[in-house]
Amino acid sequence: MHAMLSTAPGGPETLEWTEGPAPEPKKGEVRIAVKAAGVNFPDTLIIRDLYQVKPPRPFAPGGEIAGVVDAVGAGVTHLAEGDRVLAMTGFGGFTTHLCAQATACVKIPDTMPFDEAACFIFTYGTSHYALKNRGALKDGETLLILGAAGGVGAAAIELGKVTGAKVIAAVSSQEKADFCRDLGADETILYPREMDRDAQKALSADIKQAAGPDGVQVAYDAVGGAYAEPVIRSMGWGGRFLVVGFPAGIPSIPLNLTLLKSCQIVGVFWGASIYRDPAGHMQNVKDLFEMYAQGQIKPRISARFPMQDAAQALSLISERKVMGKVVLTNDQR
Repeated sequence: MHAMLSTAPGGPETLEWTEGPAPEPKKGEVRIAVKAAGVNFPDTLIIRDLYQVKPPRPFAPGGEIAGVVDAVGAGVTHLAEGDRVLAMTGFGGFTTHLCAQATACVKIPDTMPFDEAACFIFTYGTSHYALKNRGALKDGETLLILGAAGGVGAAAIELGKVTGAKVIAAVSSQEKADFCRDLGADETILYPREMDRDAQKALSADIKQAAGPDGVQVAYDAVGGAYAEPVIRSMGWGGRFLVVGFPAGIPSIPLNLTLLKSCQIVGVFWGASIYRDPAGHMQNVKDLFEMYAQGQIKPRISARFPMQDAAQALSLISERKVMGKVVLTNDQR
C-alpha cells in the first residue's frame, strides 16, 4: 500500500508519499481499497497540529473516503468483500488501503461514482445537520451563507433550496458568485478579501438589502473573522447564526446585538454529533441519499488530483481558491 503521511507538523509540502504493508482488519473492522478521498479544510489544520484531533505521527490526513471492501474482520456481518462503501475516517484517508470500523461505513448505490461518494458525507452531513438540527430552517425563510462557494457552503445552497428557503450566497469573487447562482442561489453578494470597518458596514448594508425588511432568519457562517459581525447586524428577529468554521479567524462579537435582535449564536460541531446522536445521524444520512437519488443534491467537484499530489489539493483549500469540492483518486478501474 501507499499513503501520504504527515511526519512532522507543517504545511502541505511536508507530506511524504510512502510505501508499506497493507493493514489487516481487526475485530469489527473492514479493509477498504480506497478509490477516492475528499479533501476538506480540517485536513489543512490537522497536519499543522491546529485541529481538535491530534493523531500520533506518522499519520495520513483525509477524513472521508470511498472504495471497495477487500477484507473483513471478525464479527462483521453487514458488509462483505466487494461492497462499495463510503466511510468517515477522521484521518488516514489519503492512502490506497485503510482499515475502518464497519459501523463507520455506509454502502453506496452502484450508480454513485466513487469520487462523488468521497465528497458526499462531510459537506452534506455538516450542512444538513446545521440547517435542520441546529438552525431549524423552514420553508419561506431567508438563509445567508458566508463562504458559499466552498464545499460546505455549496452543499448548504442546495439543501437550503430543497427546504424552500430564499438563499443569499456571499462570496469573494464574481466567478464564485456565478458558481453559486448555478447551484440555485437566489441572490449573491461580493465581499472583499480584507475586511475593515467600512467594508463591514458595506457588507451589512448589502445583506439587509438582499434579505428585505424581515432580515436573515438563518445565517450559515463558514468564514468567521471580521465577516461575522456584519451578518449578525443583518439578522432578523429570532434569527439563528450558525458557527460552522473560521478560516478567517475566530470572530469577536458584540453580544448586545444578540439582545437587540433576540437572535441566537449556535455552534455546529457535526463530527461530535455523530457519536452523541448516532440515530439522528443515520436519519440524516438517509435523508441525504434520498435527496441524491431524486437529483436534488449532487457534489460539485471542481478539481481532481492523483493521491500522491495531495499537497497541491491541500494548497488550493488553504488558499481558499476552491469552488465546491476537491478530490484525490487512486486507480478506479
